[in-house]
Amino acid sequence: MKCGEERERKLEVGFKKVARQIATSLRPSHTTMATTANSSPSDLVHKSAKRTREIFAADFGAPTALDNFPRPAIAPPIVSPAERAQKIALRSRIDREYADVKDLPPVLAAKQANAAASRSTLRKKPKTEEQASNPKMAKMIEGISAQTSSTAVETSNALALRANGAGKLPPNANGPTPQRNLPGSSSLVRRDVVRQPKPEWKAPWKLMRVISGHLGWVRALAVEPGNQYFASGSGDRTIKIWDLASGTLKLTLTGHISTVRGLAFSPRHPYLFSCAEDKKVKCWDLETNKVIRDYHGHLSGVYTLSLHPTLDVLCTGGRDGVVRVWDMRTRSNVHVLSGHKQTVSDIVTQEADPQIISSSLDSTVRMYDLAAGKTMGVLTHHKKGVRALCTAPHEFTFASASTGQVKQWKCPEGAFMQNFDGHNAIINTLSVNEDNVLFSGGDNGSAAFFDWKTGYKYQSLDSIAQPGSLDAEAGIMSSTFDKTGLRLMTGEADKTIKVWREDENATPESHPLEWKPTLGRQKF
Repeated sequence: MKCGEERERKLEVGFKKVARQIATSLRPSHTTMATTANSSPSDLVHKSAKRTREIFAADFGAPTALDNFPRPAIAPPIVSPAERAQKIALRSRIDREYADVKDLPPVLAAKQANAAASRSTLRKKPKTEEQASNPKMAKMIEGISAQTSSTAVETSNALALRANGAGKLPPNANGPTPQRNLPGSSSLVRRDVVRQPKPEWKAPWKLMRVISGHLGWVRALAVEPGNQYFASGSGDRTIKIWDLASGTLKLTLTGHISTVRGLAFSPRHPYLFSCAEDKKVKCWDLETNKVIRDYHGHLSGVYTLSLHPTLDVLCTGGRDGVVRVWDMRTRSNVHVLSGHKQTVSDIVTQEADPQIISSSLDSTVRMYDLAAGKTMGVLTHHKKGVRALCTAPHEFTFASASTGQVKQWKCPEGAFMQNFDGHNAIINTLSVNEDNVLFSGGDNGSAAFFDWKTGYKYQSLDSIAQPGSLDAEAGIMSSTFDKTGLRLMTGEADKTIKVWREDENATPESHPLEWKPTLGRQKF
């Protein structure tokens, strides 16, 4: 008995000793506690992640382990982690992208069922059942669809918005959009009609002043950058400088021996450039009122010129069918831009590509790369000769005009934007101002004012030939807005310059906007 008690006592002492050792090993030391207290949360997270990877990498470290994860043989079968994650991702994608159009309204569903029934009666040969390209994915989608509950709108023809669109109206809640209900139609979504933007109301323009003094058709107009005076060129071979505010004559420049066709003021120098049908391009110094440079090279009459807005470069074009680029200071011919088959009628320049745009009577518009001296693109939409161009001052778009057609284009690729319909005449000139007003002047004296953004023609009028002139001399040859956009000058075939302004007494009530949307779709 004593031996047995002594053995039990020794075992008990041994157990207590082992328990003390285990407790001592499990109790954190002061050094460990200090280290843990001084460690940042990011270090602790990093250590925990590292320890987790060491423990579980053998089971889940490889993608195949997520599909064939270790399970006891007697455990019940469950979905693998990879399949579970894929199903969650698929469910969220379906809810995010297709929740709003998942269920058809009852009316459309009944129509589709009737159409399917009618097709089944007419079908002679049964079709083979289509197989999904990925049966596993199809099975997942079916499982998700079976779990998802749906609510249908009972009376509306509109597609119902689901849970994530709660509180919102359906896309066509204000009524179904126009659509042909063809027999057997299986369209799921009613497309909303592209609605045209409503143009802004603009006051109509009226004649303010008639300036006479030229002895020939007024073929060119240009406004000085300071907006103090403007210049006009005429068939009487003179250039006249007029005061913009009062319309009084300030100066007459003579030197051309044929009709002056183009004028341009330099924004950085006290220079006026002119071109004429005598093949001459001249640079006038407005401080001495003399010609200081001549640009020789054109083989025939020069019909248009344009100054680059940022470079000291002058572009001219005329009956020889090429656009010549001149260095303003050295008078050297930098580029000869060819490609047109007939007379170059107008040129515009801008600071971004295409920096030079020209129109021609061969019914094309060409865009040029100034650095390379090559054509960037050719616009062939016009059916007749293109006589006028203008660029918008507030965006990189431009317009071109031929007989009965005015078209708007987008830079730099020259994408067609819209037509300005309603001016059926030979259009000689285009001008646009900062207020999105586009003016087009016709060969028969007709004029039209358009909204640049929407293409809506809000005013049309006819210029009246002055007493002593023929009715055939009512044509508008040239036009330009002043720098503020509040005055419009037109040079006409009755040898006068007409100044127009907006009617300050007009209101939206006195001159309502008679605009009606059409079925035309706008691309931009």
